[in-house]
Amino acid sequence: MKKVLITDDVHPSLIEGLRTRNYVVEYMPEISLSDTISIIDAYEGIVINSKIKAHQAFLSRADKLEFIARLGSGLEIIDLDMAAEKGIQVFSAPEGNCNAVAEHAVGMLLCLFNNLLQADSQVRQEIWQRERNRGRELGGLTVGIIGYGHTGPSFAAKLAGFDVNVLVYDRFKPISAANGISVCGDLTRIQNEADVISLHVSLNETSHHMINSEFIDACHKPFVLINTSRGKAVKLQDLLEGLKTGKVSGAGLDVFENEKPSTFTEEEKSLYSQLYRLKQVVLSPHIAGWTLESKKRIADVLLTKLDNSGLLKNI
Repeated sequence: MKKVLITDDVHPSLIEGLRTRNYVVEYMPEISLSDTISIIDAYEGIVINSKIKAHQAFLSRADKLEFIARLGSGLEIIDLDMAAEKGIQVFSAPEGNCNAVAEHAVGMLLCLFNNLLQADSQVRQEIWQRERNRGRELGGLTVGIIGYGHTGPSFAAKLAGFDVNVLVYDRFKPISAANGISVCGDLTRIQNEADVISLHVSLNETSHHMINSEFIDACHKPFVLINTSRGKAVKLQDLLEGLKTGKVSGAGLDVFENEKPSTFTEEEKSLYSQLYRLKQVVLSPHIAGWTLESKKRIADVLLTKLDNSGLLKNI
């Protein structure tokens, strides 16, 4: 029987689903990348998350591998060209957590506009500051959405009840103007008009550090930045400068350039400590797509894609 290695925590339905499809499943959620590389030649399938980088050194040892299933959306951790050369099918599940990410983005936005972190902290200290915590409503504002694959449309749908103007841009995907959104041919209109800019991009050469000093300086008014996509889409040093000068009025960040604090360089320690001290930011540890519901939905999506792949014919 063919074997599948699962290298991260998954919903039990994925394990059971693979078994009912006649795979032998070995569940090792704590396995390291180096240990995975040392045994990958024994498996026809593997389920991975961000800690496993399926790059050249990995794939060169994957002699029997027929598929890689990515828990979530980011495919930058896989050498797609080499996988294609070796005939390895790659499945991802952005459909599985797009609703969770969109809800998280809305939550960050409401938290920022209503000063909830500051107000909560003050009330716990018996400080009652109503006027200093007067909020701002979303109604009538303009939200720019950059990236319109799966999470972008889900975020736009969540915004529909807030009476905002929604501008959308995607470099790779044709978009039809519908449901009250306005489609932009480039980023200029978003930079000219947006009060909020929310990123929903994959990581590639065009999105790496796309939010930098040049982008910020080109925006005509202060804006709130929400990033629930990829940390390296934002150059932290430039964002910090924008937050300090007021060109960026606030930020909700679920993802970061370096998400392993134990590996921070001295420069990174300085940058992140500055970020942590700012009151106009809301931060979370890459959990936007991390809900109970999305965990199950991701499993369902991957099993459906496996069913449709043709791989099961040979089992």
